[in-house]
Amino acid sequence: MPLTLGTRLGPYEINSPLGVGGMGEVYRARDTRLDRDVAVKVLPQGLAGNELLRARLEREAKSISALNHPHICTLFDVGHQDGVLFLVMELIDGESLADRLARGALPPEQVLRYGAQIAEALDHAHRLGIVHRDLKPANVMLTKSGAKLLDFGLARTAAEEPAPLDGLTTHPTQVKPLTQEGMILGTFQYMAPEQLEAQAVDARTDIFALGAVLYEMATGRRAFEGKNRASLIAAIVSSHPPAIATVVPVAPPALDHVVKRCLEKEPDDRWHSAHDVAGELRWISEAGSQAGVAAPVTLRRKSRERIAWILAAVMTIAAIAAVVLRREGGEPSPSDERVVRSVIPVATASGQFEVYETLAISADGTFVVTIPEAGHTPVWEAPDRTAELIATGAGAR
Repeated sequence: MPLTLGTRLGPYEINSPLGVGGMGEVYRARDTRLDRDVAVKVLPQGLAGNELLRARLEREAKSISALNHPHICTLFDVGHQDGVLFLVMELIDGESLADRLARGALPPEQVLRYGAQIAEALDHAHRLGIVHRDLKPANVMLTKSGAKLLDFGLARTAAEEPAPLDGLTTHPTQVKPLTQEGMILGTFQYMAPEQLEAQAVDARTDIFALGAVLYEMATGRRAFEGKNRASLIAAIVSSHPPAIATVVPVAPPALDHVVKRCLEKEPDDRWHSAHDVAGELRWISEAGSQAGVAAPVTLRRKSRERIAWILAAVMTIAAIAAVVLRREGGEPSPSDERVVRSVIPVATASGQFEVYETLAISADGTFVVTIPEAGHTPVWEAPDRTAELIATGAGAR
């Protein structure tokens, strides 16, 4: 039964309702001792009236209150008054991931960032021996500082006596109806096969739920759907969701690998820890041109890089060929030029200079060929007078 405004549960004064679901009602309240606003969650009367469950909840609340992580909602207190069992939690300013997903998929960078934060929160709890067992978008709040994970340990406590498929919750912090005709309750979509089969659960069960949440964040669709309980359970136990890239082509290709491994049917085939998942998501986010971009962009970038390397290779080969041809084709380089001094007689014994019609110097400057005009004395018969010609590898100067 909903509490009226102004009701006091110990030092907590109820101010306004925040939400209602299968696990009870959530209210905004004022902590009159510490003068701060808090969230008070009132659990169903079925739990409050069961002494065994109440004692277990109180013991577990003590361990959960020890969780100190920036991405976990802090549990402040647990109490029992007038037949009402309640939890006192940090009041978070933001919107639930479920509300955000109602508007569609998140951008890839937000999927990676929030996903890594949720995984880090799970890892922190797992290291303290606490398994969430009810991870779903309604239990994640998005704030200015990042994601905040809610309701640690409550699903395990609620399922102690009921059968494995009984007592399943809808979104506990939602005021509006969460199901539509022909659809199954929200929690089912995120349950691991071993939960549905009433087997032992551990941290890997949370990893399966994390994969389902990541898939929905990236695609805007639930990983597993069913029109009734039987078809949904069959999908979770035996089928796999379509690849993320087939739904959202711009999603990082490596994200699909992370999610698929989270959603493996056998716990041993999943990631070994939430820490591993967080590390993979951080790596994808930081990899940039490698794993953190969409497949089409990666292919285009690789093509551009390949073309650039081909052009560079062609230009290098062309430069080498030009040097070789220049050297072998008779066009000496400046470093090969050398001065050659040649003495050529150009006058006869009578002192008259001969006129030469043609004078040619070899390219290397070592040979000179002359052809005198008809009737003139050959060049070698005129040793008295000489003229010096200086020839270089490029010709006479």
